[in-house]
Amino acid sequence: MNTDNACFVRPALAALCVTSLVTLAACGGSVCVGLDGCGGAGVVPNIAISGTAATGTALASAAVSFSCAQGSGSTLSDGGGRYSITFNATLPCIVTVTSGGTALHSVAFAGGTFNTTPETELMLVYLASQLGTSETSLITGFPSNSHFQQVLANQADVLAAQSATVTNLQQRYALTLTAPAFLTTPFIVGQAGVDSDLGALAAAGAIDTNGMPDPAAVSLLSAAGLAHPLTATSTPSSSTGGAGGTGSSTGGMM
Repeated sequence: MNTDNACFVRPALAALCVTSLVTLAACGGSVCVGLDGCGGAGVVPNIAISGTAATGTALASAAVSFSCAQGSGSTLSDGGGRYSITFNATLPCIVTVTSGGTALHSVAFAGGTFNTTPETELMLVYLASQLGTSETSLITGFPSNSHFQQVLANQADVLAAQSATVTNLQQRYALTLTAPAFLTTPFIVGQAGVDSDLGALAAAGAIDTNGMPDPAAVSLLSAAGLAHPLTATSTPSSSTGGAGGTGSSTGGMM
């Protein structure tokens, strides 16, 4: 816009022109639609996600990729399985960690800590069954499926699935998990908490020698999710806290 001659047409339009220029300045130079605001609504936000990838042992130097509702990113884990990335994306994101014959998945509904472990893999199995699909179909369909995106963006639904995963694993394998918030709890491999829980699950047979969930554990969580379907949708939670859930189910045991 040529601001040198844009305001000479009529004195009566002076106030309107000044308002337009003020709006343009407030937009930081972005295009403004009418006088209502900035036209930068399509700008993809900058988010930071970190976590630890482990199976009871660290997934060191593993490839970590993030497939989001809009945008994607990738990085490598360090020697302790820790990863961190800051990139432009619209949440939620599905996290995939691959190392040798191990490929584990997780979900991030906000910025912050989101781990990737056999427990998060089983949580996604549960969520997929709640949605009436398989984990593979959930992951491959996620980039273009708005319903999948809405559910994984909803903190209440994801955390309910986390709780259901813990409940079913404890009942089936007769153990007590000391870190039930395994998705978002920061941990160090070799220390008590999430990592010691992974060791206990492996000793009980829920995690195989490749660090993947045992087929029996997968079947358990798949059946549990199918028994507690998500039957309705609502507005997802924001990245700063939980809003209402998207489904009528609250999870639980088979």
